[in-house]
Amino acid sequence: MSPRTPQQLEVIREEKKTLIMDTALKHFANEGYHNTTISHIAKYAGISKGLLYNYFKSKEELLNAIINRSMADIFTHFDPDHDGYLTEDEFEFFIRTLVAHIRENLSFWRLFYQLLLQKDVREQFLRSYLGPANSIRKIYTNNNNSLLSVFGKMMQDYFTRKKAIKPAGYDPVLDLNMFIYTLEGFTIVNAYLDEVDEYYDKTINMIIELYK
Repeated sequence: MSPRTPQQLEVIREEKKTLIMDTALKHFANEGYHNTTISHIAKYAGISKGLLYNYFKSKEELLNAIINRSMADIFTHFDPDHDGYLTEDEFEFFIRTLVAHIRENLSFWRLFYQLLLQKDVREQFLRSYLGPANSIRKIYTNNNNSLLSVFGKMMQDYFTRKKAIKPAGYDPVLDLNMFIYTLEGFTIVNAYLDEVDEYYDKTINMIIELYK
């Protein structure tokens, strides 16, 4: 048998990383982050503990990889032309593709939200992405290039531009806060809906109408 090419080795490595993260997500969500050990994850992934450490140096690094992958999934369709400027059409496209992505991957997102609702995990997530204040405002005051920071800065710009067409007294920070809380609540509910009803599309359209 001829030796594997670098490309083949990279495919194998990525497949193994995905297996480890999927196994870890399932057990973190169902049994608790602190109750799940590296040995436990390795056992159910069908690999040795030593091999797992070749991919992830610690359980915390593994958790961060899962969160980073999830955030990347969320923002795949945000600013599709990558010009740093969010148009109204791109805003609507992001919301529609986000909710569709969740419905197409219910098992994954149920596990992810179940994991994120664990107090210690959520605190770690907030520290990593929102900063020590743990407020919505921190999303766009963080001086870094994380996905949430870029998202927040572009959203801040998008809602600030709306002042030109809104009545006097319009507060873009408040409107942005309300949008994020609304979207977060809807996506969580969306992940746990077994079937959608006649109000599902109407609700999505209403969210878009309110904030577009």
